[in-house]
Amino acid sequence: MRNDEIMEKMTGGEGWSLSSDEKPGPPKKVNPQSPKPKIRVEKRAGKQVTVIAGLHTYGAERLNAIARELKTTCGAGGTVKNGVIEIQGDKVVVVQAWFEKR
Repeated sequence: MRNDEIMEKMTGGEGWSLSSDEKPGPPKKVNPQSPKPKIRVEKRAGKQVTVIAGLHTYGAERLNAIARELKTTCGAGGTVKNGVIEIQGDKVVVVQAWFEKR
């Protein structure tokens, strides 16, 4: 077999393509019942903390998973207390971008 025959057999065409031939699906529908995060910055002991509230209906496991992702994305420490996610530092822009992406 020649190389071009092998390539056609493997890829179904002449070569590789970095673009997808699949058409994007319909956009996700926004659930109006879904809780909206309330993001604010508080000053505590002279330091800033980004607070994400309004997601208490998600449950502890899901909040911990969201906090873990946000801490990684922001490159900062944080915690979950009383149904509120706290991220160290003024990270409002990064947190908003993360939620918009989701």
